[in-house]
Parts: sequence; C-alpha cells; structure tokens
Amino acid sequence: MGIKILEYIQPFISIIPEVAKPERKIQFKEKVLWTAVTLFIFLVCCQIPLFGIMSSDSADPFYWFRVIMASNRGTLMELGISPIVTSSLIMQLLAGAKIIEVGDTPKDRSLFNGAQKLFGMIITLGQAIVYVMTGMYGQPSELGVVICMIIVLQLLVAGLVVLLLDELLQKGYGLGSGISLFIATNICETIVWKSLSPATINTGRGTEFEGAIIALFHLLATRPDKIKGLREAFYRQNLPNLLNLMATIIVFGIVIYFQGFRVDLPVKSTRYRGQQGTYPIKLFYTSNTPIILQSALVSNLYFISQMLASRFAGNFIVNILGVWDSVPGGGPARSYPTGGLCYYLSPPESFGHVGQDPIHAVLYIAFMLGSCAFFSKTWIEVSGSSAKDVAKQLKEQNMVMRGHRETSMIKELNRYIPTAAAFGGLCIGALSVFADFLGAIGSGTGILLAVTIIYQYFEMFAKEQQEMGGFGSMLF
Repeated sequence: MGIKILEYIQPFISIIPEVAKPERKIQFKEKVLWTAVTLFIFLVCCQIPLFGIMSSDSADPFYWFRVIMASNRGTLMELGISPIVTSSLIMQLLAGAKIIEVGDTPKDRSLFNGAQKLFGMIITLGQAIVYVMTGMYGQPSELGVVICMIIVLQLLVAGLVVLLLDELLQKGYGLGSGISLFIATNICETIVWKSLSPATINTGRGTEFEGAIIALFHLLATRPDKIKGLREAFYRQNLPNLLNLMATIIVFGIVIYFQGFRVDLPVKSTRYRGQQGTYPIKLFYTSNTPIILQSALVSNLYFISQMLASRFAGNFIVNILGVWDSVPGGGPARSYPTGGLCYYLSPPESFGHVGQDPIHAVLYIAFMLGSCAFFSKTWIEVSGSSAKDVAKQLKEQNMVMRGHRETSMIKELNRYIPTAAAFGGLCIGALSVFADFLGAIGSGTGILLAVTIIYQYFEMFAKEQQEMGGFGSMLF
C-alpha cells in the first residue's frame, strides 16, 4: 500500500529540479571548493532583504529557533532549512507508523527522497503564505496583492535554492550535507557574535555592549565598584554573560568526549584469508538527526501556537496550546511561552527556574529524552542504517562478523544497533537539557548540533588525510 502511495505522486516529483549524480569521482579539493561556494551562496542569501516588506519592531515569534533552523529574519533565508527538516520529519513519522512502506531497492529510496523534496516545496509555499497573511511583513491590506505575491515568490525560490544546495552536497559534489553546514555556520556565527559583538543596547541600567567578552572590559572600566562590575559581567540578564560563555565551552568539551564512545565489532573477509577489520557502532549512531527532527517538531508547534494566539487571543483552546508574552528589558525583541503546552515543552532558562517550577522541568526533560530516543530509533529504519541494511552492506563488501554466518549477522547486529540508536538519542536529549540548564549560548540544542557537525567534518578531513597521505596533498 505504501509503495503505491508514493508511486501515485511520482509524476509530480519530476517537476522538482534535481541535481544529477557525478559521473566521476570528485577529488577532495573540488569537494572543498563546492562546499565553500555553497556556504557563500547561503551567507549571501542571509544578508539580502526581502523586497516589499515593511520594517517591524515587534517581537520575533521565531527567535528561539532561528539559530537551529539557519534562519535570518526579513531576508531570503527567512524560512531557513525549516521546510526541508519539517518534510523529513513528516515522511519519517509516516514511514515509522507504516502508513507508507519504504522498500530496500534504490528505486524505492529514490522515490522516498523525491517525495520528501516535493513535500518540502509544498511546506515552503504554505509557510510563505502564512507568514505574509499573518502580517509578519506588514498588514496584507497595506502591502497589496502584488507585493504579497512577490514576497511569497521570493521565499519559494529561496526554499528551492536551499533544497538544491543541500542536494548538491549530498550527491557527492561537496562535504557532508547542506543542512548540517548551514546549521553549524549559523550557530558558530551566533556564538562568536554574542561573545564579541560591539553593538550597544540600552538596558535601563545604562548602555551596554551585547558581546559578553567586550561587556566584561566595558563594565570593569566604567563601574566604580569593580567587584560589582565583574559580577554583572558574569550574571547580567537578557544579554549574553560570561557564565553563558563558560557553559558553552564546557558543553563543547563534554560532547566531544562522548563522540569517542563506540563498540567495535570484529569482521573478516570471505574472499581473502586473514584479512580482518572492525565495524564501529558509535554511541551517537544516528548523529544529530534526532535533535534536528525534535527541533522541527517543536518549532512548528510554536509557529502554529503563535499564529493562533495572534488571531484568537484569549480563546480557551488556543491558551491550552500556548500563551505568549514579550521579553522585557534589553536584548532583541522576542516572544516566549508563559503557559500552555508550548511552555512545558520549552527549556527552563536556568537552574533557578527549575526550583521555581519543577513540574515544568520534569515534563521538559521527559519530552526531550523520549522524543530524541524515538526519532533516533525510527530514523535507522528509513535511512538505510538498520541492522538489515548494515548486514547487506557487509555482504556486498564480502565481509562477515567473526564467529557468525551470514544468516546470523542480522540477529547479532540487532543486539547493538537499535540499542545504540535509542540510548544515543537519549544521551543527546540529556546533553541538550544539561546545556539549556547551564544557559549555553545558542541553546543546548544549538551547541549539540554545532559540535556534532564540526566533529563530522573533522572525521571527513582525517579520513581523506589518511587516504591521501598528508594535508598538503589533499588541497594541492
């Protein structure tokens, strides 16, 4: 039944532009070049403002997820990677619930990926229309029909560009995936900016610098009481402080430490006698996928809740979903949940808030751990990394696990892979919660994503260096 559903939409999939697979092996220096070009295009799009919008000083309803979703307000990258990730989330849930069946053949995988792209463009169009109609860029009646259509078209084309850039890297022309590259870039940019930003903000206590490190020197130089100035640099509210920066560094170290946890399964060749090796199963078996999908789920829930709250404020059912308010004081204007389901799915701002509302903390922890474990467990079934898929890959390479026949490999792999996926997802959720409680810059989820992505790129460089015999030969 599932395959038929995907086959019905196959004619529509062909409408979406596609990046052809490379016909030759792409050299490492070419991959680096294409990755740099892709990143450059993304960064340029992040700075090009949308034509026709009206400036707004209202609270940003998506402030909390812009870093994670590689989004930049009022620019071509307004939607960021949100439509692609949301599409992936929906398709995974449909596959996990067996509503659609994903076969093992290349044709079935290609069909599944094509359907994911199609839904991504549909979601892009839907989000663009909703953004315009809810007045994010000015009242539609004041903008006019033509300007509204132009804004939607800009967002739709930008969404297609992001989709094609991601596919370009995934097809083997570049390194990693576009989604990972854009997320890591956005998060690292945020950390650097909030540490060293020279922008000044009037907080009511006088003018302060946004960057935590610059604010330290400014406060020490301008405050008569140096101890009070130092304390303010560490604990100031609504702006990045040194405690947030220290928490970020601590979380970086912890995540890198956990990256080394793995189980090496011994394998041997069935073709050449004496040839042996290992197949590593890492603790983070599904890498950062669970936290990306969890972020997509929550960001879409926030989006729906704020859209309804702006139109039906005070409605009982809308309030159950979420009650929203604006952050007072300094810092960028942003909305945050103060009640309803969205409040309990949002991270407590500090350990102090945990003591004030322990029910909020408990429900948030349970949601994070459970959702990350669930997404990690179900992702292996649709991504080609389940025990059955790994056994098939080993067989194609003429390798078997030592002490096991080909028929018993799947059973043995099932002892490790599902457990590593679920427990790894659980650990990722726990690390994200820990980082949120410490107040890490860019949110716990953002830090976790940045570290895992950077580590993946480090492993790619290390592997290429090993194969090519040195860093110089990789690039020259």
